[in-house]
Amino acid sequence: MKVLMFGWEFPPFKSGGLGTACRDLVKGLVRNGTEVTFVMPTAPAGAQSEGATIIGADNYLSKVKIKTVKSTLGPYQTGRSYEEHIEYLKKYGTAPKDGVYGKDLYEEVNRYALCAFEITSEEPHDVIHAHDWMTYQAGINARKVSGKPLVVHIHATEFDRTGGNPNSFISHIEWTGLTAADMIIANSNLTKQNVIKHYMIPEDKIKVVHWGIEADNPAYSMGYRSALSEKDKIVLFLGRVTIQKGPDYFVETARRVLDYVPEAKFVVAGDGDMMPRMINRVAELGMADRFLFTGFLKGNDVHKAFQMADLYVMPSVSEPFGLVALESLRNHTPILISKQSGVAEVVNHALKVDFWDVDEMTNKIVSVLLHAPLREELRDNGHRESGKFNLDEPARKTMDAYTEAWSRKAAV
Repeated sequence: MKVLMFGWEFPPFKSGGLGTACRDLVKGLVRNGTEVTFVMPTAPAGAQSEGATIIGADNYLSKVKIKTVKSTLGPYQTGRSYEEHIEYLKKYGTAPKDGVYGKDLYEEVNRYALCAFEITSEEPHDVIHAHDWMTYQAGINARKVSGKPLVVHIHATEFDRTGGNPNSFISHIEWTGLTAADMIIANSNLTKQNVIKHYMIPEDKIKVVHWGIEADNPAYSMGYRSALSEKDKIVLFLGRVTIQKGPDYFVETARRVLDYVPEAKFVVAGDGDMMPRMINRVAELGMADRFLFTGFLKGNDVHKAFQMADLYVMPSVSEPFGLVALESLRNHTPILISKQSGVAEVVNHALKVDFWDVDEMTNKIVSVLLHAPLREELRDNGHRESGKFNLDEPARKTMDAYTEAWSRKAAV
């Protein structure tokens, strides 16, 4: 089977879990005999995956009478953050000399979608697979050309990303793609229920495929320790610093934890629009000396952050899955995750708490930091359990979704 897949990022060029998830899915599909052509806005040197073809949509723009520019849009931006990013590029002289960008967030998406017409006519495929709202129109355009089944993958709804305050334009694009699809893949039952609730999509049109993780990575065995972790108890927050990820609850919890474990240190690895607010609140609470902000990490630095930590905390308000929690377990680091996460559906050896329950979160963190036997039990059992999350099972379920998409299209 040949799959024409539309996405917005692919490692090493990524800004979050979506890129990692796409790469791992592609790996699993290729291992199971599926040929994949992955289309992203720009495919720089180094964008590659074993057995898959990576195509930059910018290479096709001239063929559809559109000026070729590299997209500055990221998969987690909002209309406002897109405009702020463009102003930043112009202010610091990193904008292209011709000054050509999409007029706004939505024009960037439309420009990418136009490329689908040309790409689809040149790339043989049996199924079209589009990841998240920014690629849905591209998927729809591709189906107009080839008539092949369209499978859309929902990694997070606009309601998840905005804490329940969706941009109506984006949510409409999501609804359009989800409605047009022959089959939908959701990364958790939580995501599936949100799609049903907010977009009134029939339940039998949505297939849940929980994520897996690559088990054979040498970085998991680095055994990294730092001078910081030798003298302090390390609690890690790693992810985008946005309302969806609950960084404000992490800060409030930290203040309470320090009353019981004054030697605790809190490491924040990531970046996002809530970073200034988070830093200001840390200063207000007199914890500046107990917090370390690393910024966005990539490569082995991510694994080092996990391995130096005594506990990874994911207090997400609405986490469609939470692949980073599996990464923590693979790195021998215990996890505390919110019950409002998809990964909580499939992981047993983890501490779980409602994101808003700061007191209970405090109790669990303090218990892990003060009681070595508990910490070691969570670490050992969690790492052992993480072995069951591989890349083959999600790939097989995704291939089943392709088959069902064909059946649904044939029945129409």
